[in-house]
Amino acid sequence: MNLILADSNELIRIGLRTILKDEQVHIVGEAESSEELLSQIKTFPPEIILIDYTSKGFSIDVIPTILNAMPMVKIVAITPEQSAQTLTHAIKSGVMSYVKKDCGLSEIVDAVKETYNGNKFFCGQILETIQKEGIDVETISDFEFSCEPIVLSEREIEVITLIAEGLTNVEISDKLFLSKHTVNTHRKNIMAKLGVKNTAGIVMFAVKQKYTTPNKFLFAAES
Repeated sequence: MNLILADSNELIRIGLRTILKDEQVHIVGEAESSEELLSQIKTFPPEIILIDYTSKGFSIDVIPTILNAMPMVKIVAITPEQSAQTLTHAIKSGVMSYVKKDCGLSEIVDAVKETYNGNKFFCGQILETIQKEGIDVETISDFEFSCEPIVLSEREIEVITLIAEGLTNVEISDKLFLSKHTVNTHRKNIMAKLGVKNTAGIVMFAVKQKYTTPNKFLFAAES
């Protein structure tokens, strides 16, 4: 397989090059920045890119840019520990597989091999971080990535807040004097805008934006 290593840290690239050398991997390029990576994929078209998009000189925005130019390229992210929000953002942007830099060598190799064979691969630590937020990793990439900001109406923010506080559609309709159909429509529109498929995703967003607190949701859920 033809692979490009993308990481600004030379020591990391040397280490990855070493562990992949006996795995039928042909490293066609090494990039130290997003700009260099975009240039290299034109000259040395890879099948896989192994990237730390958090390292100096890179950003998450390079991933959708690459996939727009070369949709068949498979992206494996290898980064230090990240928040669940950052991980889901990366997967939505087009990362196919994800491992941490402190994973075992065999796990990193397996991630590259499985991805090359068309399979998603997530190390246990990554899965645990995402699943703690109540997110199903299999559904994250169903939504198209967009660099556009999320624009919510005042009414949608009200609905998000009440959902996060544990109210049902019926309770929300009573509280806001709306029909159940209207509340359900708001919920669907909100999920589409946020790129989530369940209540847990809405709650996570509400907590991140400080529309509510985790404790408030937990107490409501227990009552």
